[in-house]
Amino acid sequence: MKKFFYIALLLIIFLVGCSRAKIMRAMTVEQKIEQADKYFAKRKYKVAAEYYSNIIYEKNSIFTPKAQMYLGDCYFHQNRFMDARFEYEELARLFPDYEEINRAYYMIGVCFFDESIPAHYTQGDTRNAIDAFSSFIEKFPKDPLLPEAEKYLKKCTYKLLKKDYLNGYAYYKIYDYSAALMYFEEIIALDLDDNLDKKSLYYSTLIYLKRKNIDKAKIIFTKLTRKYPDSKETFKAQKKIGKFKS
Repeated sequence: MKKFFYIALLLIIFLVGCSRAKIMRAMTVEQKIEQADKYFAKRKYKVAAEYYSNIIYEKNSIFTPKAQMYLGDCYFHQNRFMDARFEYEELARLFPDYEEINRAYYMIGVCFFDESIPAHYTQGDTRNAIDAFSSFIEKFPKDPLLPEAEKYLKKCTYKLLKKDYLNGYAYYKIYDYSAALMYFEEIIALDLDDNLDKKSLYYSTLIYLKRKNIDKAKIIFTKLTRKYPDSKETFKAQKKIGKFKS
């Protein structure tokens, strides 16, 4: 019974799709863009995308740039970020004078950011997002979206910083202290006031203690104590330093 139901449902979807395609062929481009915009306004992005795609395939319409832009938006709202980015990039390539080209450049960065994977993994898309937002800021320095682009840039930069910390921690766990310190000290040099800075100070202190470099350990520990006096990392590092003679 269920099998019959699913087959019937698929048949209905297929017939509806065929019917819509037949209707579109009989419509003028003005009617298509009007219909697409109506579906888009109702958040029926999948159906709207069919109309926008159809307009794009005609290529010689004055509505093609808008269709390209809004097809990207349809894909974006469906979390199809790679497809959305392709449409925005095509718009930037083919229609650089389109009235919303600024938003297309901005959305390219957003798509890269949303495609990016957690900081534990390779951050190619995060770096691409940084390039895209930097390009947007350079091209449109007075754009209303500038503050949002700058926020995204900060998020991207911090994500790369988190990746550096995780690299340092991974080296710490396999006893490659030189490599670990390289990452931790880069973070410490930024003089932040957050968890990455705190943990980098903590593990750097431990590394210098393990190396029996007590003077250097105390210098780093002093920074840890000054910036995060009530943290558990400060308390744990203090106990370890206490085991060594002055």
